[in-house]
Amino acid sequence: MRTQVAIVGAGPAGLILAHLLHASGIEAVVIERQTRAYVEGRVRAGVLEQGTVDCLTKLGLDERLRREGLRHSGTHLSSDGEDFRIDLEAASGGSCVTVYGQQEVTHDLFEAAEARGLTILFEADEVRLHDIETDRPAVTCRTPAGEHRLDCDFVVGCDGFHGVCRAAIPADILRHFERVYPFGWLGILTERPPVAEELVYASHERGFALASMRSLMRSRYYIQCDMDQRLEDWPDERIWDELALRLGPSLGERLQRGPSFEKSIAPLRSYVAEPMRFGRLFLAGDAAHIVPPTGAKGLNLAVSDVSMLGEALAEYYAERSVAGIDAYSTRALARVWKAERFSWWFTSLTHRFPQTGAFERRMQVAELDYLRTSPRAQAAFAENYVGLPLI
Repeated sequence: MRTQVAIVGAGPAGLILAHLLHASGIEAVVIERQTRAYVEGRVRAGVLEQGTVDCLTKLGLDERLRREGLRHSGTHLSSDGEDFRIDLEAASGGSCVTVYGQQEVTHDLFEAAEARGLTILFEADEVRLHDIETDRPAVTCRTPAGEHRLDCDFVVGCDGFHGVCRAAIPADILRHFERVYPFGWLGILTERPPVAEELVYASHERGFALASMRSLMRSRYYIQCDMDQRLEDWPDERIWDELALRLGPSLGERLQRGPSFEKSIAPLRSYVAEPMRFGRLFLAGDAAHIVPPTGAKGLNLAVSDVSMLGEALAEYYAERSVAGIDAYSTRALARVWKAERFSWWFTSLTHRFPQTGAFERRMQVAELDYLRTSPRAQAAFAENYVGLPLI
């Protein structure tokens, strides 16, 4: 089989890139290790930056998003139960965020891919990259239909943190930057209305909490917990009690408790791989970087990566110019590191670390108070939260 671009990974990054290339008349084949049902069923982020919404709109993939997504012009922060709101739209100069689950985005992308005739090879095992340092790379894999060899011009690794693509870059070329956080997020989904109309990020002396939502009738809640905790240690009633305490008396009284239908503990890490290009291989999304979910940047960074790469590949095929693809890694990493900084800062501000003593907690409270009272601090927060422009 021959194509122009081979995309490894059918998560949002890989699928959006496939749609971007299709819109530019560029052939692409997507290779995915799992089934479509498995990929669609993964519970992930739900806050879309303005740029992500704009990208989906440009691709004609925003019909259900516009109908069902929840547009948020602000967000709330809480410091030991004292709540304040940041007007994102006013502070950023007009941008907002939209709450629309990654599962819904993925479903829309798959539906449109099927309607547009995009090629996706599911259940691809034994994926191997070949000759990526030459101008004739290839990808081989095995699916239930048999063995495949995909000859191409470029390979794009959108296969996540544990995928094969990043590992194909020689160890003496690739640099790793990582911070593993000493806690995780215990998250639950429940069929109950959200406690507030907008997201609430709570910094409490007992640890972080987040009140989020997936719809007007489905809520997503998180609390910071130690990584040695087990789900069995956290029955629903204990989670509700802890949420009520960390969110504070006003919001705690408004919590509508109910049974959870999904419960998990996720680790937190900051990670960046450099460079994001080697030969004819490009990395995008979680294959190149991970952010703690505090800043809601994971999915959005993936979209900015493939938006830049889609532009560069379109330029290459239209003009035979390599300027865009040569600049991709540097350009993408400039935005990645800014998002990493914001996510690290926001995590450090709102979570309790093992070294957080009385002094460190006072510093967190002071910075939250500065954010509450300073329009300039709120403008900086809003600019990062709604998403920095592509560079």
